[in-house]
Amino acid sequence: MLLVLCVDLDDDIGRKTGIRTPVVGRENVEEAAVALATADPEDSDVNVLFQGINLLDTITDQQVEVAAVTGNEKSDVSANRKVGEEVDEVLAGLSTSEEVTALIVTDGAQDESVIPVIRSRVKVDGVRRVVVRQAQDLESMYYTMKQVLNDPETRGTLLVPIGILLLVYPLAIAATFMDVTVGSVLGLASALVGVYLISRGLGLGETLDRTVERVRNSLYAGRMTLLSYVVAAALLVVGGVSGAEYLSAAQAEVETALSASQVLAALTFGAVRWFAAAGVTTSLGQITDEYIAGTLEWRYLNAPFYVVAIGAVLHAVSAFFLGLMSLSNLAAVLTGGTLLGLVSTLAFAIAETHFAEGQETDAETG
Repeated sequence: MLLVLCVDLDDDIGRKTGIRTPVVGRENVEEAAVALATADPEDSDVNVLFQGINLLDTITDQQVEVAAVTGNEKSDVSANRKVGEEVDEVLAGLSTSEEVTALIVTDGAQDESVIPVIRSRVKVDGVRRVVVRQAQDLESMYYTMKQVLNDPETRGTLLVPIGILLLVYPLAIAATFMDVTVGSVLGLASALVGVYLISRGLGLGETLDRTVERVRNSLYAGRMTLLSYVVAAALLVVGGVSGAEYLSAAQAEVETALSASQVLAALTFGAVRWFAAAGVTTSLGQITDEYIAGTLEWRYLNAPFYVVAIGAVLHAVSAFFLGLMSLSNLAAVLTGGTLLGLVSTLAFAIAETHFAEGQETDAETG
């Protein structure tokens, strides 16, 4: 059995005629078409209803029924859901033992957005779009433009660069009154468009939005991590300046240019203490937040000790290359750094093991 299904997504039939939908049967659909044509002769859904009746009359090689289903004026999701419910009602009311297939009749691209909903309920043999011939291309163009303007992603991608380009001419006129060259205006506009397109292409806007959201949540939640990151950033800047100053001082003490290894050693020697302080600060902030959240694990406590050990090793190695430390002292620092990392790892691993066993014992006792 073939079901000719006339779709009115925005419910012009119900709103303009007061007829309850779904409408099933030739006489009922014809009555609805006449009523809609009388209420609004320019409504394109009138053509849809009469096209459905025409298909019912012209298809004679199988059993055919015609019905009209409608959505509503709300969101597309709500309208599609209502169409689906009315299609279920129509299918439940058909008295036939044959397999039912549908031929969908619509008045344009917007109503065709509901096709997947209908296809999930009944097999669709085809779609017949009915529009006034001279308005078909115009309607499709209008619907496409409407969809583009309603989509925030597409709207931002297309309209922002176009808007910047349209501002070039008025900005150039304004520049002539302020003794600014037109080339500067064109260069600025080109730079803005380029930066915008690159940021959209790389998804920098989404990354920035997520970062701002995380910072906002951290502020509201009182997280120590945010404060520790700010302090660590300041320490890193100070460390970089300190390293550069020490390099300048080291260069001033010798008559010949420093070698590449000496330059690297001087930068490291001047900055490593500040960098280590930044690492300890961030790790302590993270440990504090983990403890407050109840997710702290013993092995997290290794981080400050690792940072101190690595900082001490780098400080000693850079001092050795600058001639400020003997080989025996370097060996002692390297050994001490290794032992510090090893002892902290073993100590916290043992503590975590005993703590976990204690919890299991308490659970069994309880």
